[in-house]
Amino acid sequence: MTNSPVPPAGPQRVLALAQLSNSIGDGAYYTTSALYFTQVVGLAPARVGLGLTVGWAVGSLVGVPLGQLADRRGPRGTAVLLALATGLAVASFTVVRGFWPFVLAACVYAAAQSGLAAARQALLAGLVAAGERTRLLAHLQSTLNAGLAVGAGLGGLALHAGTRTAYLTVFALDAVSFLVCASLLLRLPSMTPVASRQRHGGLGVLRDRPYAVVALLNTVLLLRLPLLSLVLPLWITRRTEAPAWLVSALFVLNTAAVMLFQVRAARGVTGLATATRAVRRAGWVMLAACVVFALSAGASLWVAVGILVVGAVLQVVAEMGQSAGSWQLSFDLAPEGRVGEYQGLFGTGVTVARTLGPLLLTALLVEWGTPGWLLLGGAMLAASYAMGPAARWAAGRRAREDRLRQPALVP
Repeated sequence: MTNSPVPPAGPQRVLALAQLSNSIGDGAYYTTSALYFTQVVGLAPARVGLGLTVGWAVGSLVGVPLGQLADRRGPRGTAVLLALATGLAVASFTVVRGFWPFVLAACVYAAAQSGLAAARQALLAGLVAAGERTRLLAHLQSTLNAGLAVGAGLGGLALHAGTRTAYLTVFALDAVSFLVCASLLLRLPSMTPVASRQRHGGLGVLRDRPYAVVALLNTVLLLRLPLLSLVLPLWITRRTEAPAWLVSALFVLNTAAVMLFQVRAARGVTGLATATRAVRRAGWVMLAACVVFALSAGASLWVAVGILVVGAVLQVVAEMGQSAGSWQLSFDLAPEGRVGEYQGLFGTGVTVARTLGPLLLTALLVEWGTPGWLLLGGAMLAASYAMGPAARWAAGRRAREDRLRQPALVP
């Protein structure tokens, strides 16, 4: 198995190119959006935060029904339509002039993004053999980070210019990137909707308690997401003697590590047993990272810098291991033909972590300090150990359901 960040030619490479195209646009958007909405549109920072929170809350609610739509109507067509919808939502930000239009655009943007993620996973599951999915997701994660890094550089140029035209150019770039993504997805083979012959009614995944527990535990583990973008910058500037430029250096370190080593980190994850072991190891490494970060408070300047770099290395190692394990579990525990629906639920962990994580972790870590870091690390370790029993429970339920369906398949 190759450790190259470039996936094999064919559908896997097309999926990677689609990921690359819109991640470049997203990287530029994430870098500039806050200042655009406050300085160009003229919204108060608190209102921007509220609008985005409402948007991602809506996105977390519609991920399951949009994933179900991908199962029933076909993942390729659904993914293409949602990519186009995301591009239109980004374009609509350029004409927003007030709070409520901004909230509406944010809701459409977040809903389309959440549905697109679920539809893409269903598309991946239909095009790639089960044993290849985690490795391909590792390739896609490397591609995502590469695109975000390029996009962040382009966004930095817009920030340097500081003009309305520069900001609008960034938003236009992001909108076009989703059009390119949609055109690339159209190059993939069309798939017959498996679930069209089976109506499960309502949101059946919500009645699958074992899988819901696995998704909930994964959400706890995903609380690491706001660490790099929000919590560590606040921690470094308020609680340590380290210079502010270290924030950017740690971001570059994380991005480069995922680009170079995510595929290698996913290499040994091939089934439920290896996936749960990877998640448990990641729990221990994340606990160690939290302890190290806590030690940076009160240290002298260069000692604090060294401690924070060590913590960031441990954190990205935990991130790559947890990602690989959770990808494997999310696919292996989903029934055939309902991958989009199940991925819609699993993917809500990202939106929930990004919505609630900043508020929770800012209070826990920046305000509490060392006890907060220890509590976070302990929660991560507990969730990682609970993942094994939860995954076995879900796998047992899936096996029983398969046995019950088996007689209907025999003439």
